[in-house]
Amino acid sequence: MVDTILTCTDLCKVFQDGDRRIDVLSGINFSLKPSERVAIIGQSGSGKTTLLNLLGGLDNPTAGEVSVAGRSITDLNDAERSRWRNQQLGFVFQFHHLLPEFTAVEAVAMPARIAGVSKGDSIDRATFLLEQVGLGARLVHRPAQLSGGERQRVAIARALINSPSCVLMDEPTGNLDPESATQVLRLMDSLEWGHTAFVMVTHDQAIAAKMQRRLQMKGGKLLEWDHDVS
Repeated sequence: MVDTILTCTDLCKVFQDGDRRIDVLSGINFSLKPSERVAIIGQSGSGKTTLLNLLGGLDNPTAGEVSVAGRSITDLNDAERSRWRNQQLGFVFQFHHLLPEFTAVEAVAMPARIAGVSKGDSIDRATFLLEQVGLGARLVHRPAQLSGGERQRVAIARALINSPSCVLMDEPTGNLDPESATQVLRLMDSLEWGHTAFVMVTHDQAIAAKMQRRLQMKGGKLLEWDHDVS
């Protein structure tokens, strides 16, 4: 097993707004170990989501490199990057992004189908995962028939179906009421999913405090965060 499953080196991201240059990320260096659970906190606009998009290959850096499972994704073409992302990464966003016409089990199975897994095996995997997240009785329910917390549990199951090296989570509890948010966090604590690592972007310091490692986006830099949360 590799010592690190995700790394970025001297990562920079610059946006141009007319004549104004906006340096969002400035020389970010970061590495993630298998099974590690990391929180990234910071104020709105500090670059947390931008960093997550770069780590996931959803956007290109202005400079620097991102490697996932030992392979640099920075110089891959779109098709190659999509295939590698499908195999190695899972994503959970603040909004669940579940298509309204698909049942829970169909939604969870989708990334496996894209990866070339047969329909039967994909459904079997999806069923197992939904049972693991406490939704075995909701397999054929569509998003409109699920609560906010249930939708996010479906999204987590979907992120895990291809046994990824890492799951990237962008404010996964930000659109939930406190009780549903607590349920989602308890679910993460209870998951034993091989060597999959989790990176969670959040503005909530109390949620960040529950993760193994905490980092802070500030001034375009990624810093160790040692604030105590009462």
